[in-house]
Amino acid sequence: MPLHLIKLAVGCDSVKELKQWVAERMQAAKKKGLPQQHVHVTRMVPKRGDEIIGGGSLYWVIKGEIAAREKIIGIEPFRDKDGIGRCRIVMQPKVISVSPRPMRPFQGWRYLTEDAVPPDLGKAAAGTIAAMPEPMRRELRDLGLL
Repeated sequence: MPLHLIKLAVGCDSVKELKQWVAERMQAAKKKGLPQQHVHVTRMVPKRGDEIIGGGSLYWVIKGEIAAREKIIGIEPFRDKDGIGRCRIVMQPKVISVSPRPMRPFQGWRYLTEDAVPPDLGKAAAGTIAAMPEPMRRELRDLGLL
């Protein structure tokens, strides 16, 4: 079973905004002739990287709920210009919406096991929860209706 990471998408208000942000970064990378990969830099290197690379994803927490994921394709430790150890989490630039699940804030990233991940919102859900505007979905969840 693959292992996953979970991280807060700080400053991001919706899955749509996350998708736009990733698309903008891919356009900038394309102009510079760089690979079409979404890279997130973090301070700590996952010790269980081999388990993550074997099919893991980075799950994004947006506005208090696990809302989206990106498939992880690489973990690259490096030292920045000040000599501080950092890590590049390299992902496919495709943001996949998942069934929303409440999540409290935390610092950094956490491991997420396969049995704890929310399912993807596929085409079957297109006419239901996935089609709702995110603010409406959050409001219904807060009221206990979802």
